[in-house]
Amino acid sequence: MKAVLTIIATALISIGAYAQKLITVAQDGSGNYKTVQAALNAIPVGNNKPVEIDIKKGIYKEQLTLANGKSFVTLKGEDKTNTILTFDNHTGIITGKGDTINTYTSASFFINADNFTAYNITFQNNAGFTAGQAVAVFANGDRQRYFNCSFIGFQDVLFCSKKDTRQYFKDCYIEGTTDFIFGPATAVFQSCLIHSKKNSHVTAASTPQNVPFGLVFFDCTLTGDSSLHNVSLGRPWQPYSSVTYIRCNIGKHIAPPGWNNWKKAENEKTARYAEYKSVGPGANPAARVNWSKQLTDDEVKKYTLKNILGGNDSWNPLANK
Repeated sequence: MKAVLTIIATALISIGAYAQKLITVAQDGSGNYKTVQAALNAIPVGNNKPVEIDIKKGIYKEQLTLANGKSFVTLKGEDKTNTILTFDNHTGIITGKGDTINTYTSASFFINADNFTAYNITFQNNAGFTAGQAVAVFANGDRQRYFNCSFIGFQDVLFCSKKDTRQYFKDCYIEGTTDFIFGPATAVFQSCLIHSKKNSHVTAASTPQNVPFGLVFFDCTLTGDSSLHNVSLGRPWQPYSSVTYIRCNIGKHIAPPGWNNWKKAENEKTARYAEYKSVGPGANPAARVNWSKQLTDDEVKKYTLKNILGGNDSWNPLANK
């Protein structure tokens, strides 16, 4: 009987938290749940109402999944620096089922739902410098937004991972080693700080041929560890990779050629790489590879949030911020 009452009480707490459209996660037990995954589990599949999950300060070492169908979820960290969601998943690990972890399964946080928003959170994969592909966030839904968040790891940190989806990042910090912003989605990065930790590549877009915009950086700052001198702005994971930097401050760690063809000369005929009014010690239009482009004042006019992210539903990522 006692066990039954406990189950009923737990269910009532969960229902109550959801009915309030506000769930609190706190490791000290002062919230509705002690773990982030427990809060995500409380949201029903097919959800169509806004749910806010407030996460108190703490280091939450959990491999997390927000399932497809659990839409309209907002995560709010109490403090970006001290609200850390972390795990050490990486390629090469053999799971209990005998599967080998690959890039697509190496994430700390799989965010598969649409209409997801995050504020003031550090997303981390701490597998280490030599671990290989180790994704911090697997952004696998449409209309995802991230404000004042950090994405920290090494190789393949932020995977904008699903074709025909849109993501928006504002005032975020992203650091990594190789291809640490990558994938086929259309994603805008506005006023973000992008930090390299290895002489390698910032982006590895795999934009489909029929998609006009891939990864677009507005007014971002690119920095690198002091020893770096040979970092590229990007290399094409797929032939029609699309990456554009608009009014960005480029650090000295970016090599003068700017871009890399991934050791495939044929990619030079298809990759869509462009800059507009780059500044800083790594901005060197005259030295860029001849298969990249410097946009004109007229050409850059098409790079608006409406044109890039609006889609058929006229999505505005800054609405209801």
